[in-house]
Amino acid sequence: MPAASTSEAPSRVGAIARGAVRVLLGASLLLAGIGHLSFARAEFQAQVPPWLPLDADLVVVASGVVEIALSLGLLLLRRHRALVGLAAAAFFIAVFPGNIAQWVEGRDAFGLDSDAARFTRLLFQPLLVIAALWSTGAWRELRRWWRERRS
Repeated sequence: MPAASTSEAPSRVGAIARGAVRVLLGASLLLAGIGHLSFARAEFQAQVPPWLPLDADLVVVASGVVEIALSLGLLLLRRHRALVGLAAAAFFIAVFPGNIAQWVEGRDAFGLDSDAARFTRLLFQPLLVIAALWSTGAWRELRRWWRERRS
């Protein structure tokens, strides 16, 4: 078998890295979704802003179901991976106001028992959005779509 060219090696490493991030993100969403529906339900309710006109438990259960669906999509739907990545990024953006509310209102959950800890958590949310877009190829597809619309 011929040796891989040097230009193939970085793309293979990138594909492996994207796959690892996608699997890690999918596994994390699966664990979080299960937690929403069972062992950490009360903890997740602390992240539902009180100004949201929905029952906190309903929001926690619904978001848990969405997280499980997204995790399965990230792990199993190879053909629609970019679309699932867009959906996961949108989900991470949609729940961000709850994270902000938890920080602003000083509500403790998941060991986030100080303003500094709650604020630091906010910094990771954009990383989740980027990870969802990058690891699924959605970022590349969005750029391709944008270039086609501009030409």
